[in-house]
Amino acid sequence: MHTSHTSTVFVGRDAELAALREALSRADAGEPSALIIGGEAGVGKTRLLEEFLGRAAADGAVVGRGGCVETGADALPYHPLSTALRSLRRRIGTELDTAVAGQEGELARLLPELGEMDHGRTEADGRARLFELTARLLERLAADRTLILALEDLHWADRSTRELLSYLLRALTDSRLLIVVTCRADDLHRRHPLRPALAEYERLRTVTRLELPRFDRSEVRRQLTALHGEAPPEQLVDRVFARSEGNAFFVEELARSIAEGSPGGISDSLLDLLLVRVEALPDEVQRVVRIAAGGGSEVEFRLLAAVTGLGEDELIETLRGAVGASVLEPADEGESFRFRHALMREAVVGDLLPGERSRLSRRYAEAVETDPGLVRSDERAGRLAGYWFDARDPARALPATIAAAAAARVRHAFAEQHQLLERALELWDDTPDELRRAAIRQGVDDDRLRPALTPEPAGDFVDLLAAVSVAARLAGERERALATSKRALRILEGGTESASLDVPPGPGGADLIRAAWFWTERYQVMRDLCRSDGWEELSRAQELMRGLPPSVVHADVLTYAAHWNAVHQPGLHAIELAREAVELCRTTGAETSLITAEQTLAWLMMHSGDTEGGLRLAREAGSRALVQANSVAMLRGYGNLSTALHGIGRYTEAVETAEEGSALAERHGLPDIASYIDANRTESLIQLGRCAEADAVLARALGRRGASVATRAQMAEQQAELAVVRGRYEEARRHLEESETWTTVTYPEPQHTLLAARLAIVLRAAEGRILDVRSLVRTAIGEAIPFGHQRYGWPLLYEAAAAEARARGLAVAGPGRDEAVERIRRAMEGQPDFAPVWVAQSLMIRAELRTAEGLDATGLWTESVTAAEQLETPVLLATARLRLAETLLGQGAAGAREKAGELLRQAGEVAREVGAAPLEAEITALADRARIPLRRTARETPPPPAEALGLTSREREVLRLVAAGRSNRQIAQELFISPKTASVHVSNILPKLGATGRGEAAAIAHRLGMLDE
Repeated sequence: MHTSHTSTVFVGRDAELAALREALSRADAGEPSALIIGGEAGVGKTRLLEEFLGRAAADGAVVGRGGCVETGADALPYHPLSTALRSLRRRIGTELDTAVAGQEGELARLLPELGEMDHGRTEADGRARLFELTARLLERLAADRTLILALEDLHWADRSTRELLSYLLRALTDSRLLIVVTCRADDLHRRHPLRPALAEYERLRTVTRLELPRFDRSEVRRQLTALHGEAPPEQLVDRVFARSEGNAFFVEELARSIAEGSPGGISDSLLDLLLVRVEALPDEVQRVVRIAAGGGSEVEFRLLAAVTGLGEDELIETLRGAVGASVLEPADEGESFRFRHALMREAVVGDLLPGERSRLSRRYAEAVETDPGLVRSDERAGRLAGYWFDARDPARALPATIAAAAAARVRHAFAEQHQLLERALELWDDTPDELRRAAIRQGVDDDRLRPALTPEPAGDFVDLLAAVSVAARLAGERERALATSKRALRILEGGTESASLDVPPGPGGADLIRAAWFWTERYQVMRDLCRSDGWEELSRAQELMRGLPPSVVHADVLTYAAHWNAVHQPGLHAIELAREAVELCRTTGAETSLITAEQTLAWLMMHSGDTEGGLRLAREAGSRALVQANSVAMLRGYGNLSTALHGIGRYTEAVETAEEGSALAERHGLPDIASYIDANRTESLIQLGRCAEADAVLARALGRRGASVATRAQMAEQQAELAVVRGRYEEARRHLEESETWTTVTYPEPQHTLLAARLAIVLRAAEGRILDVRSLVRTAIGEAIPFGHQRYGWPLLYEAAAAEARARGLAVAGPGRDEAVERIRRAMEGQPDFAPVWVAQSLMIRAELRTAEGLDATGLWTESVTAAEQLETPVLLATARLRLAETLLGQGAAGAREKAGELLRQAGEVAREVGAAPLEAEITALADRARIPLRRTARETPPPPAEALGLTSREREVLRLVAAGRSNRQIAQELFISPKTASVHVSNILPKLGATGRGEAAAIAHRLGMLDE
């Protein structure tokens, strides 16, 4: 009778294989998907995966396979992805090298064989770009073939791997890619970090989870038949099924034990079951197995030889015995070995004698230090940190751990860096002072932390806290970052802890500078946690810097303060503060903060009347070379400039700026900034009446992985705005509530509270709830609209005035009307109106208020239409035309009906084109009451040619200059617009005229007499 240790026959799993094949079919059709195979240890996840991958490879799929490691996972970030990419490179090396061409320095963080890592990019944006480049690499590899990425034992995955996988599951589109991962369900205790990640994965439409059950009795029989080569007795089946409970691995172990004649030697405990095979090995083989267990999930042959002290031939023979007994098996990756089942390694490690594991770990560490080539270069720091930590030698473990943390930071693996630095905190007190000071200075000395480091040649404990604080914040562990900053501040500011830690005071105010740096860290964390608007933290930092010589930290603090004032209290003080920040950044060489300071000053200048001066400064700030170190500040500048242009009514320029910035942010792997800019772009597109385009931009922004809570709230605001325009009020309420949970409740900013109040006023007015409208207005503006927020104040006041005018016929609106109207008028006083859009809005507010009072507003509405015709806001113009038509019809003067009819037809066309359902309904209702057809009859006098062709007033001006032979640059100079905006206007004019070029457009304009209008 033939007996095998493992079954070569694949048993059961028909449903699971079918699900895998279905996912593969979807991938073949260009629809990427993912499956998560869960189940307890030993249930057969790896066997199922091997069966599926074998069949898929036979059908032409290319497989990249990698696995997570148990020991030192935090020190080996991205290990399963690295291993999978390495296996792909062996199979399709040339194609993979072509796909990564030009990005080797960044992707070397995942695959060190590609060359030297690029160290120029800052941590946050470098990590985001690494994720994006990985997704794009997989898409390229899966463009013309089906690619399967198989990752095993996700329960051991480091956090960076989990986050990268989460990104891939969202970011991959339009490729023939299938991702299959396995994980142990029984290892996922309540606090296991994979549990929330799995919950997040399973919410995705493209992800399916398969839970692998144990074998039933019939399947155990089939497995025993395959193992023994013949049908087993039913009594044996009952016995094995009862003992194994259907776990495939335990079935194999029990079957082998029974076949070897020792059925009673197996304990009910898992440990004994797993150790029985090891204990049956010869002593020398057992020794090598125990040493291999101490080396980690996988051990290189040469490293094992160095630790065991055996010659190559002797070690090969010894390993042959362990492999033959199915205890060890060759690993896929190079000349290394691993346990056939991780549970077996766990049992062997648990069976080591006291002190035996620490001695083994020391021997591994010493071997690697003696010959670093024994392990892969990208794993060396992490492996040494793990070995020395397990060796219980703090003097060697601390330097190794800090070095491993520095290596993790270079790879943007901030979660692993944070965990290693936390381990360094544990080791600190047990390490000699001289060693720890040298280690910390060598391991954390980088540009980001330099202002917080002691000026002494050797580092101190606060240096380590600075590194922990930043790593924790970048890893998303903000509570820990906050606690660490607090601890550092207690030390630096003379708390009791400073004496016990022997942290000497720094010379020349160094401790004050370091403390101010920690307060800026706390400022960022408190804002991220929504526990403060940040002013208390900034004030404390400013107090500490007072009287000290200028420094980079001083410039950072002042820049933060200027930005805070620009958001919360814009005005003359904010402008002066921004100017001071710009000068200080230049003096101290704080280049990145200088970009932010200049952008803040430019924004304030534009909104205080110096529009062109602010624009020049903003464009100067944005003209610097976009490099890795300044990418976040530079790209945020695109968002700031676009929203500033929007605020003064230059919507086309705002869209162009945002479009360019969003594309650059996406290219640089900064999804949060790209989505923030796209939210600004959506806002301007809505004003331009390009709502369908706004939908597409917003959908793309919402679909990005990595957008922050603040950015998502901003996008919810724009979703509410779109819904209001279209009259989908219930949808608008839902999005408004979503945005308000962050933007107006936790720490309100006028830019959000005023916008939310305006939308709420529109919703209440649509229901005829004028008393609620008045209450909202009182709350929103108080005594006056905050200075510098006129871009939000004018639209809010218009909606309030319009609500009063529409409610004039309601009995409930009479009491309190005069007070409400006067409140709106008082709020208008002192509001800047130097931008043409604010002039138009001011005229419309005054017209609505006269209407609310029952007074004639014809003159004001006529002025409003004229003013709105100079703008790029079709909905605002359509509204003004509707109100003027309404006023004219109320007068009944000669010719009023014909003029009102033309106004209604023009407004109706815009409302239909934009999809502004409430506006269109008002226009239609008024036309029906007045019996005015919204379609022109043949007897009616046609409008002027330019108007009939849909040319705006600005486009008419541009057309006149085109006909005069002006270039785009000359048009821009004459009309005070950018050349790109002039080009956009020309591009819009040509199709409206049916012209193919500028000369033909000029000829058509002359022929139709459009230049004489």
